[in-house]
Parts: sequence; structure tokens; C-alpha cells
Amino acid sequence: MNRIRGLIIDAPKVELHVHLEGTLEAELLLSLAKRNGVMIPYADLDEVHAAYDFTDLQSFLDVYYKAVSVLKTREDFAELTWAYMSRVSGEGVRHVELFFDPQAHTAREVAFDDVVDGISDGLKRARVELGMTAGMIACFLRHLGPGEAEATLDQVLLRSESIMGVGLDSSEVGFPFAPFANVFRRAGNAGLRLVAHAGEEGPA
Repeated sequence: MNRIRGLIIDAPKVELHVHLEGTLEAELLLSLAKRNGVMIPYADLDEVHAAYDFTDLQSFLDVYYKAVSVLKTREDFAELTWAYMSRVSGEGVRHVELFFDPQAHTAREVAFDDVVDGISDGLKRARVELGMTAGMIACFLRHLGPGEAEATLDQVLLRSESIMGVGLDSSEVGFPFAPFANVFRRAGNAGLRLVAHAGEEGPA
């Protein structure tokens, strides 16, 4: 059994669906909250772990958005990215296509470039130290609507050397895909790859 487990772990893998902010583990969450002076409703590791006993997509997102509030600086995003990449490198992952939610940060007055540059710093370190490759996919938040997505796409297009594609995520109920058709059309015409989350709570 140990030999089979070793073969599975050592086999080279790709990760094609991971949300960077969703990889924020309890220890780093508490550390960043303290460093950045962010008040969070969790006193210790046990309370953070208990918060992730969610029942549906929206209850998960409620916890998720509280957690991302601790990410403030370029260094925070670099540290988060490196923590994830170094962890999965030990499980045989060699290439990652990484979703991130710029609007979850720019809405808190975190600079778009700090988000992108911080993630890029972490990915560069993973490439140099671990031999891993990666791509970045900027997701639009459904609940903020197509107008906000259009504005975010304008920022993405200025950083197309770093960002390979765009996606769509967050709350599905009450936020259909159709209103986002134009922003996806613009992104595709600009040469970005296109993906969209669907079917968790709303229709696929």
C-alpha cells in the first residue's frame, strides 16, 4: 500500500481548477490578519476550521470573503501563492492554472497590480525553486454584474502578459451568465482563454 501511495504522490500532475484565495489555510489566515491589523471573527485555529463546515455554495462564499479580507499587499499575495505552490509540489503537481478574484480585492482598495504582481512573484519563485509552471485566470464575480466585469477586463487587458484567461465565479442563484456575454466576447477577441463556473447552484 505504501508503495502504491508513493507512486500516486510522485506521479506528475496538473491542477486545472484551483482558486488561489480558497487555498488560504488557517495558520496563514491568522498570521496575515495579525500582520495587517484586520479584525476577523475567529480567535484561533479551531474556530477557523469550524467556520468551514459550510452547507452550500453561498455559505462557503460567506466564509471565503471574510478570509480574503486579510490579503492587503503584494507580499501577502506572493506568500499565499508560494504556500500553495510549495505544498502541491510535494504531491507531484508540476503545472497549475490558477483562478483568482481581482474584484474581491480591488473592492477593498487593494491595487489590481499588487494582486497580479504578488501572485506573479509567488509563481516565479515556484518556477525557479521547484521547476513548476503556471498560468493565471482572472475571474469576474457574478454578483457584481457585467458592468464591474467590463471594468475589470480593462485592467486585465493591460496585464495580458501575466494573465492567460478570464473566468466567472461566485454566487450563481439570481446571476445568470447571459448578461456577461459581451465581456466574454471582448476577452476572446483579445486572445484570452475563456472559462466559466456553472452548475453548482444555478443551471449549467
